[in-house]
Amino acid sequence: MIIDERAVKSIISKSNLPVCDFSANPYVGCAHACRYCYASFMKRFTGHTEPWGSFVDAKLWPPIKHPEKYAGKEIFIGSVCDSYQPCEEEFGRTRALLEQLLGSGALLSIQTKSDLVLRDLDLIREFPEARVGFSINTLDDGFRAEMEDAASIERRLAAMETLHAAGIRTTCFISPIFPGITDVPAIVRRVRGICNLVWLENLNLRGDYKARILAWVHERHPELDGLYDEIYRRGHRGWWEALDRELRAFAEAEGLPYVRNDDTLRRPFDAPPAIVNYFYHEQIKKSAMKHGGTPESR
Repeated sequence: MIIDERAVKSIISKSNLPVCDFSANPYVGCAHACRYCYASFMKRFTGHTEPWGSFVDAKLWPPIKHPEKYAGKEIFIGSVCDSYQPCEEEFGRTRALLEQLLGSGALLSIQTKSDLVLRDLDLIREFPEARVGFSINTLDDGFRAEMEDAASIERRLAAMETLHAAGIRTTCFISPIFPGITDVPAIVRRVRGICNLVWLENLNLRGDYKARILAWVHERHPELDGLYDEIYRRGHRGWWEALDRELRAFAEAEGLPYVRNDDTLRRPFDAPPAIVNYFYHEQIKKSAMKHGGTPESR
């Protein structure tokens, strides 16, 4: 693993994600080396030629001027890196970001695959209605280990439970959903008592990792070759539309809200978790989402 430091002009930038106003990524690159990671496109902006997952740059930024300007704004930490990947223990860039934003009134959202986030519980609980999300797309740790080098599923679930018990809003991000492999209902049933939101996102294959994932599917699950060919070579969305209907019916049977917009982000803490469908999120415009639009309408 190549780990270096990189000076940057700022750490917070405007975001087009449907769940936040700003994003912050304390690192470039990620040691979790997820085989399906869409963020590998970041290499083209950094000058790195090494394989994605083999390098990390810790960002060094000047002090945030007037952090109070982010009061009431959603800042999403970890949109193209994991802010609690292993090198955070040494470099502490995520903790430094939290310390600089402390008292600003910013609405904090953190996305991670690591239980290292528990180290910063003392800071996170100081932010109004802070939210911590864990990416979990399987309960099978063998599959997890083939796809990524992050913390085990049980460690993530234990961390989610600890945060939720401490009064921190938690999200289970079921992403990416592997057709025919990810068991969404099983994951929802496992986390419904320890999270406030469940986000759903489809597996989106593009770039140089598309061939690798399709080859893995062919090797491990040849019975799914036809389905993956239909979705990822022919571009058909019928399977996702059918899954959407199935999950809507599942949510209704379980007594859980099933929505396609971000109006549920700040539900009452003790309310049942809402399931939010972000299939094909790369086509979602935040303004449309706030007015209840669906991915198909854009």
